[in-house]
Amino acid sequence: QVQLVESGGGLVQAGGSLRLSCAASGRTLSIYGMGWFRQAPGKEREFVGTIYWSGSNTYYADSVKGRFTITRDNAKNTMVLQMSSLKPEDTAVYYCAARTKAGAVITTRLSYDYWGQGTQVTVSS
Repeated sequence: QVQLVESGGGLVQAGGSLRLSCAASGRTLSIYGMGWFRQAPGKEREFVGTIYWSGSNTYYADSVKGRFTITRDNAKNTMVLQMSSLKPEDTAVYYCAARTKAGAVITTRLSYDYWGQGTQVTVSS
């Protein structure tokens, strides 16, 4: 089992920045990659970005590309989502997730085996 705990959500004005962290514990050696998803009220949970646990390759949704950056610290088993130039439409509950299988479709929820509890991000206009 892998446990994931997000932190760092909050309220920010449009154009501002916010940093989310996700700490992993448990069987972290089984992690192949980690990702961020978000869910706004009344909408489906959507892919934000992902990072491979070795090599640090990243991939982002078009809606956040150039504004969001994912990094990871393997020694601390932590993944960070740095968000800048935030927009009101970025308002959502943000979830971190971990996948343990190679070759998975990285943008779909079904590829992720473990999830955090979520942290609220609110961007005011």
